[in-house]
Amino acid sequence: MGSTSAYDALLIVSFGGPEKPEDVMPFLENVVRGRGVPRERLLAVEAHYQGFGGVSPINQQCRDLIDALDVDLPVYWGNRNWQPFLEDTVRQMAADGVTRAAAFVTAAYSSYSSCRQYLDDIDRARAAVPGAPEIVKLRHYYDHPGFIAAMADHTRAALDALPASERGAARLVFTAHSIPVSMAQTAGPQGGAYEAQLRKAAALVTEQVDPARSWDLAWQSRSGPPSVPWLEPDICDHLERLHDDGVRAVVTVPIGFVSDHMEVIYDLDVEAAAMAEKLGMAFTRASTAGTHPRFVSMVSELLAEPVPARCAALCCPAPRRRPTPDAS
Repeated sequence: MGSTSAYDALLIVSFGGPEKPEDVMPFLENVVRGRGVPRERLLAVEAHYQGFGGVSPINQQCRDLIDALDVDLPVYWGNRNWQPFLEDTVRQMAADGVTRAAAFVTAAYSSYSSCRQYLDDIDRARAAVPGAPEIVKLRHYYDHPGFIAAMADHTRAALDALPASERGAARLVFTAHSIPVSMAQTAGPQGGAYEAQLRKAAALVTEQVDPARSWDLAWQSRSGPPSVPWLEPDICDHLERLHDDGVRAVVTVPIGFVSDHMEVIYDLDVEAAAMAEKLGMAFTRASTAGTHPRFVSMVSELLAEPVPARCAALCCPAPRRRPTPDAS
């Protein structure tokens, strides 16, 4: 167990997801509340969920992570968009007498949607609960050896799943959730941190797997209007370009996610896999970090580090026009 004397509880903070068909539309309405998303768009995304029984894997993966943790603290769990809601969890923590908790967020990178928005969620939940505990968000862990080792192991397993004849020349294509270019430009203290951190993580994984292997960073799950520039290339467009360049086998590595979301299982396992099949390319997908032992032990290691300073007030500012990414 890690040394956890700085805290008296651990709080897992995540995006949340529906767990039965009738949850899907209320969940999506929570995700996009106040953003003016057309009903047709919600119905299209709802169909993705219903194609998987109306269940996102993310909630169960949070439960699995909590079960796998070996920490000498009570562990709580609260979501942004679905039960258990963060405010309800903070209220329970206050009732239990928690005074200072560490928050482990299931997002590893710097940006408004993957960091600042979670800080805002925590602040909002605490403001709604009299006597709420202090909650300290643990640092970004995109380059932590535990995360990198987990993703390297999963990438090796995905390579091994390819036909032996295609394995040696297979290209690694790391993917992450696309965000508006304007958000990417303001990510982190000096801007550009989201993409830079993703590229560093991808390079570290490749170094462990096969330093000589070619790799790219592509994007998935764009959902904004065509008039707003988002990070490119899209994974399906990139597969077409790789095919034109003579690449015959690809392993996609969802480096931007730490657990399976609907974006991972739909955008990669369905859409990208279908594109690869259409192009005649061998295709596999690496697992997300999930409950890999090195990723699980990483949480204890983060708890044992000195208490991190809070992000600067101007870091990763909220976008003027909020994006509407597909729900997780």
